[in-house]
Amino acid sequence: MEDLVALSPGFLAGAALAFGLVVGSFLNVVIYRLPEGESVVWPGSRCPRCREAIAPWDNVPVLSFLWLRGRCRHCKVQISWRYPAFELLTGLVFAAIALRYGWTLATPLWMLFAAILLTTAAIDFDHQIIPDELSLGGLALGLALMPALALAAGGSAWPALREAALGAFLGGGSLWLIGFGHARLCVALGRKFEHWPGEGEELPKPASLDYWTWFPGLGFGDVKLLAMIGAFVGVVGVVETILAASVAGLALGLAFIAARRSADTPFGFAPAIALGALLVVLFPGVSLV
Repeated sequence: MEDLVALSPGFLAGAALAFGLVVGSFLNVVIYRLPEGESVVWPGSRCPRCREAIAPWDNVPVLSFLWLRGRCRHCKVQISWRYPAFELLTGLVFAAIALRYGWTLATPLWMLFAAILLTTAAIDFDHQIIPDELSLGGLALGLALMPALALAAGGSAWPALREAALGAFLGGGSLWLIGFGHARLCVALGRKFEHWPGEGEELPKPASLDYWTWFPGLGFGDVKLLAMIGAFVGVVGVVETILAASVAGLALGLAFIAARRSADTPFGFAPAIALGALLVVLFPGVSLV
């Protein structure tokens, strides 16, 4: 272990970058298949147009895209630049985490956390949904891994579990309270929304689950996502995430409107939440509250 610690930060960052590129390649598969209900492990990678299997040497992160000039080897259809861009983004985030936390057990944990955030952000950007496999699965991981990390570091699991649980409750609970309060205020004021409750549908009643979980302008997936984040970053971290995500959401929203030249196109809030959480992980000593 001492030999590992003695290795230069440059070597660590390079190794993390390479690992992140490979992970990013797999996450591209998850982003494409998970919303469609397809297996993320079988079959192997295929061209979405001609359905030909992609050979391992044509599936090297970033490099294969450059070598093939962004086209499928078989049908020559253009491959989206998003695939290598996401691989590179994942690699850079992993490298930044490795430089921040060094050769510690926290590094792979935060890489896992970042992988969940990046995947969630991409899926929400494309489909305006946040799969439970990521939000609730990530919540379970946070509640289990944060106490395990504390134990491995020589500490006690109970304070870490309590902090993770409180962070999850505060993160999910605060956003739920905002959404629920907004929904009840909208009903009281008689406000109408195109998507809520929907054409020909009645407003949900207290006896219905939708009354508690279906809000105008806010997906319940965002609530579960912030609960997951709170389990990893704790009480202070989730508050900082909310503040950072609010600023990031405004900036990303304006950029999205400018790019689409329209304010009517819906977009998910998960990219902003993910960015806020990543900033908290990479700059934990910089208090935002």
